[in-house]
Amino acid sequence: MVEIGQFLSSEPLLQDPRNHCVHILEVLQDPFDSKKSIMVMPFLKMFDAPGFLTTGESVAFLKQAIEGLHFMHDHHVAHRDISNMNVMMDATPMYTKKLWHPLVPSFTRDFSGLSSHCSRRAERAPRYFYIDFGLSRKYNPADGPPQELPVFGGDRTVPEFQDDGYDVPADPFRTDIYYLGNLMRTTFLKAYRGLEIMEQLVADMVQSDPQKRRTITEVETRFIELSRKLSWWKLRARLVYKDKTAFERAMLSMVHFFRTAKLVAKRRSPIPIPSL
Repeated sequence: MVEIGQFLSSEPLLQDPRNHCVHILEVLQDPFDSKKSIMVMPFLKMFDAPGFLTTGESVAFLKQAIEGLHFMHDHHVAHRDISNMNVMMDATPMYTKKLWHPLVPSFTRDFSGLSSHCSRRAERAPRYFYIDFGLSRKYNPADGPPQELPVFGGDRTVPEFQDDGYDVPADPFRTDIYYLGNLMRTTFLKAYRGLEIMEQLVADMVQSDPQKRRTITEVETRFIELSRKLSWWKLRARLVYKDKTAFERAMLSMVHFFRTAKLVAKRRSPIPIPSL
């Protein structure tokens, strides 16, 4: 884990804007166990808390998640454990007064009150990062496509790891595609209305046969094509939870209208663009 994290945090990789791997600031030796190390990383937050409000906000997240995985694969690193627990964000731009408490995010760090935040559509949008490289591996491309026995991380739904597949080697890069596709499916497509344009892309990413899944290059190319078809109005449209009642949807729509009018007047981009 330490070696992969340090490799992805090394120069010149660290300066690549596509690098969405958490920056390892320092590695300290555990004073009580010589076999353990302590990695110092930035103060991050779960990527979906607070929740996404608009189509444009979700597109911004998906763009960074896809290009971040593309970056890793370009450097022959398979993450092997992508799940909603291993993607986080630098949310500090959203908290203009006091930061959140790491254990009780709804409160400020000094417990002086509730933590308040602005939306992802403010001037400084969050950046998203992959964390936890404990199962990650770097491969030598000269050895050909890698084949690995199943290793179980946070997402245990991988088709090639089910039933008799537990002792059959599989391509970890193809498994990464499934992991990301399943995160997109569970976090966005199953939870919200309004992202139906991404359904076929996600379906291609989570196919049962790994060899039929798109490569990360194909995923990014297709995602860019689909994103360009979204009008500015669609990008500003509110994401609607599928489990909300008609009354709740009406009330949220009213709030969203006034919030969006203010952002349009300020000429905010419908797709939040993070500062580097």
